[in-house]
Amino acid sequence: MRTTVKLTAAVAAAAALTLGLSACSAPSDTSSSSSKKGKDADPAAKLVVAASPTPHGDILNFVRDKLAKDAGLNLEVKEFNDYVLPNTATQNGDVDANFFQHKPYLDDFNKKNKTDIVPVVNVEIEPLGLYSKKGKKVGDLGSGSTIAVPNDATNEGRALKLLADNGVIKLKDGVGAEAKLSDIEDKKGVQFTELEAAQIPSRLADVDAAVINGNFAIGAKLNPAKDSLALEKAEGNPYANFLAVKKGNEGDPRIAKLAKLLNSDEVKKFIEDKFSNGAVIPAFGAPKS
Repeated sequence: MRTTVKLTAAVAAAAALTLGLSACSAPSDTSSSSSKKGKDADPAAKLVVAASPTPHGDILNFVRDKLAKDAGLNLEVKEFNDYVLPNTATQNGDVDANFFQHKPYLDDFNKKNKTDIVPVVNVEIEPLGLYSKKGKKVGDLGSGSTIAVPNDATNEGRALKLLADNGVIKLKDGVGAEAKLSDIEDKKGVQFTELEAAQIPSRLADVDAAVINGNFAIGAKLNPAKDSLALEKAEGNPYANFLAVKKGNEGDPRIAKLAKLLNSDEVKKFIEDKFSNGAVIPAFGAPKS
């Protein structure tokens, strides 16, 4: 998945169709739910939030079903299966907020697409993992192996760092999670296939191994704790996923309610209970600037 969105008319039409079809049990004509935005928004108006299905949609659906009513929040969740449409829909006002991404990805997206989406509150971390249907350990990978990695700049860098940390490749000195394929000093005979992150689980059988984002791994019924050959460390991980809005809407009273609920003890327990395999870990608090 490339983050730059330069749509031709045909692609734009396809994107519009995808947007319409990907809503989770929502009327097809639902758009941003209040004509007023930011601090002037009607606190009683519906708040529409875009999210990846797992774990983001799971968490938001829990909030909607168990917590929102008592908090006076009218929450609607729209699910998307890619990493571009939630941001474009937020920027365009088709939804009020989104929950699916981390700061390095958002920074890269904003820069490439000249958007101005900002994080509001951190919620959780999904450790990146290396998976294979052909090998049982990292040492099974070597010369001639093909590894699929996400093709967006930030997640590809994370993937290459994970591979380097586990000795599959060697990166140039001083290169970390911002790595590109050109920053590999020694591929050790490994070949790479770059794919959109959402497509990688379905292509796992076509390659020797693949680095898969946590949300797509668990969506594909992979257990990070048991099935991964290597797993990104959660401690000190800068890739917390957060609630995000278009700049200027941070003061929306509905966003404030949702942010508080997403950092509640109830959501912490829900995450720990539902994702007890370590695929998703609570990571509450303010995002780093």
